[in-house]
Amino acid sequence: MRVLLLTGKGGVGKTSMALATALGAAAHGHRTIVLSTDPAHSLGDALGHPVGAAPVEIAPNLMAQEIGVLAELDRAWSDVQEWLRALLRDDADDLMAEELLVFPGMEELVSLRAVREVEATEAYDVCVVDCAPTGATLRMLRFPDALRIFMENFFDLERRGARLLRPLLNRVSSGLIPKEEFFEAFERLYREVEDVRQILMDGDRTSARLVVNPARVVVEEARRSFAYLSLYGVATDAVVVNRELPDGARGGFFERWAERERREQADIEASFPIPILHAPLHRQEVRGLEALRELARQVYGDTDPAGVFTRSRPVRLHKEGGVPVLEIDLPNTSKEDIDLSTLGDELVIRVRDARRLVALPASLAGRTVAGTRFENGVLRIRFQ
Repeated sequence: MRVLLLTGKGGVGKTSMALATALGAAAHGHRTIVLSTDPAHSLGDALGHPVGAAPVEIAPNLMAQEIGVLAELDRAWSDVQEWLRALLRDDADDLMAEELLVFPGMEELVSLRAVREVEATEAYDVCVVDCAPTGATLRMLRFPDALRIFMENFFDLERRGARLLRPLLNRVSSGLIPKEEFFEAFERLYREVEDVRQILMDGDRTSARLVVNPARVVVEEARRSFAYLSLYGVATDAVVVNRELPDGARGGFFERWAERERREQADIEASFPIPILHAPLHRQEVRGLEALRELARQVYGDTDPAGVFTRSRPVRLHKEGGVPVLEIDLPNTSKEDIDLSTLGDELVIRVRDARRLVALPASLAGRTVAGTRFENGVLRIRFQ
């Protein structure tokens, strides 16, 4: 199943573009579903048609669904939350306890479990995801690393300790030591999160598309997001520049605005070495199926939106003269932004305020880094 992640800064027209992309894919004969994982759902608002937590047909070959985050959390996390809630109950009211039990990035990642479930049905060829704004998307990408560290370094120890202490401490307090169901739920969540991560990192079926407006603040955030997506192994196959001034609006009152847009468009062309798609600013709000279909035609023309516009692997391992070399694409990044260290059999790569733990394959385990080089947006790490 093809997965398209539409992401960008809040307010750039991400939802409209996700729906236009889905409608275009459906028009090309693909069985398509569009999912909203943004807690502030707006699929129904953009369609002028109610959309809820269950898939609803909105056009031929096209279903839409707004993921109920709280319901997904209850399904994925209920056994874990039940124990944590019991510990907090004496010191916090129920509402505060609920807030404390949702970790950063978890809401978004649990929502994306829906992609895994959609794929398991084998009912669709294309899944278009209207993601939360980029900040939430990046929190989602960080969460699997944190969960993996816990599972690999602490989980088994905690589980063995609980089994030893439970018979003793249950005589004092029945809720102090988690039940075995707690650990089973954590393992189940970890497996599901890992499945989602594998889907996101599979460049043959998953692509991110960055939606931007020709404005300095938006473009700067998109440049950073492009680098962060590459750092976490998610391939970006296109940038969609939305709400560009049409030629007829240039001149007069809008001339300074148009001049600023021209500068931003030139910067976009220079910053993103991938296909750049364009959508004009419409006279009216893009709302309803016909307006969204017109947007799809303007952006994609006769091209199938479900296609892979750029094939890339942001993280690659190969050999040069018998020496292993790990390459990571970090576009729009300078050497000064990058910090590299090792932690056991993992590389710790920090790019500005994003950090990624790269688990090294068995062939590199125990090897030391012989040298690094950053050139043309690619970090190259040589191993002894």
